[in-house]
Amino acid sequence: MIRSMTAFGRARETVGGKDITVEIKSVNNRFFDCSVKLPRAFSYLEEKIKPYLQSHSVARGKVDVYIGIDLLDTPQINIIPDEAYASSYIAALRALGERFSLRDDISVMTVAQNRDVFIQTKAADDEEKDWQDVSAVLDIAIERFIEARRREGENIEKDLLGKISSISRSVDEIDALSAEDTRTYRQKLEERLRDMLSDNRIVFDENRILTECAIFADKIAIDEELVRLRSHFDGFRDILNSHEPVGRKLDFLTQELNREINTIGSKSSNSAITRKVVDVKCEIEKIREQIQNIE
Repeated sequence: MIRSMTAFGRARETVGGKDITVEIKSVNNRFFDCSVKLPRAFSYLEEKIKPYLQSHSVARGKVDVYIGIDLLDTPQINIIPDEAYASSYIAALRALGERFSLRDDISVMTVAQNRDVFIQTKAADDEEKDWQDVSAVLDIAIERFIEARRREGENIEKDLLGKISSISRSVDEIDALSAEDTRTYRQKLEERLRDMLSDNRIVFDENRILTECAIFADKIAIDEELVRLRSHFDGFRDILNSHEPVGRKLDFLTQELNREINTIGSKSSNSAITRKVVDVKCEIEKIREQIQNIE
């Protein structure tokens, strides 16, 4: 069962005296790229989020995680100034005042308006408890997020299977046209050779003519390409039934489909086959676009 890389999941629960909201959204990306937004007081939880998502089989996509935490109970938090940050911040304010001739009214309250000047610290036991509380809500959001990926993946899978079936029918039609085209080409080539040799009063070797005609006819034969295409169709369906991320495999296989149909197009001079080749290439391009959404 394939999964889309585009999805959204949200959960909000009251846990351990905290009103916790978790929102997860993702869009297409070649790799797994995760960014997390947390309240500053809980920023130490950020390093746990990415591996936690990966442990729940989120393998690809640009994933944004927002976690809001409102404290309902009064926690025991130590607040201390970030002296290095405060020193740099005050120096920047003074430089700004000198540069634009502003009145120097820097005070404790002025500096305190920048909340980044302060650091909130908690006991290690509280940090572990915070993770337990947040992860409980995160689990619900991840479950909804993955379910959204599955639902969208089902729609994509149906569309891809429909397109592969359509291409398969076109390939069958190309096969039938090609068989007739090869016979006709061989006959016409043989007739032209006989006429040309006769006009020039050249004594010709019957077996040589038949051999040359067979060689030229073989050059425009597309049997091998058709066999490989049908093999790729089976491989495509097998990959769709896989229980692992399949986007990259399908992307590679789509390139192979395109390569084979291009070869068929270059070998054929039959206008009916050419039209079918164009139709198939259009369907392959639609498949390629859809695959960009698959994890």
